[in-house]
Amino acid sequence: MRQIILDTETTGLDPNQGHRIIEVAAVEMVNRRLTGNHLHRYVNPDRDIDVGAMQVHGITPEFLQDKPRFVDIAQEFVDFIQGAELIIHNAPFDVGFLNMELRLLEMAPLTNWCDGVTDTLAMAKALHPGQRNNLDALCKRYGVDNAARTLHGALLDCELLAAVYLALTRGQESLSIGLEVRSEAARQAAGRARPKPVLLAATSEELAAHASLLEAIAKESKGACLWGAEQGAA
Repeated sequence: MRQIILDTETTGLDPNQGHRIIEVAAVEMVNRRLTGNHLHRYVNPDRDIDVGAMQVHGITPEFLQDKPRFVDIAQEFVDFIQGAELIIHNAPFDVGFLNMELRLLEMAPLTNWCDGVTDTLAMAKALHPGQRNNLDALCKRYGVDNAARTLHGALLDCELLAAVYLALTRGQESLSIGLEVRSEAARQAAGRARPKPVLLAATSEELAAHASLLEAIAKESKGACLWGAEQGAA
């Protein structure tokens, strides 16, 4: 199973107001293990960055001046995520920006390239209703070291989210493993040859005792025993 942990940083909050992606990171995980394979690109948005956004991620327009445009990395990006499940924290935000960038290039939307999107924020809210479920809070809750996260950064946030996602889904993994073990044990048991049953005939003494017991029950019930009626009908 191939999954991609994905995150973006942007010039602002709303792609419908002309805001653009300025950083994108994607970290590969196969069968719940990080492979070390990742994609990380800074992007020149050809526009200003909101002051509030710069305070969050620390990326300035000057830093991005010599970076590629999204059109220059778009094919590389969709090739990297091709066929994988995307794991994103607050997925509607990132998916909205990525779909806008793809739409501007007249490319198919994100879900045409990947095998579905999982929102870890929605997962966390379901598991921890009424609690803070941002990435920092989840790192603290699950013992993930986020001391290096003084500012948001797409690649670092992907690495932290990978650890959080594994912690969020660890119970599901244990259940899956348990079911696999039980299923295998059942298959092995079904494949084993069963011993043939041994037929033991009653002795004459046991037959006499049984007949005596039935007679006493019939007498006590005043002839209302079902087996007695069946024998009489026969």
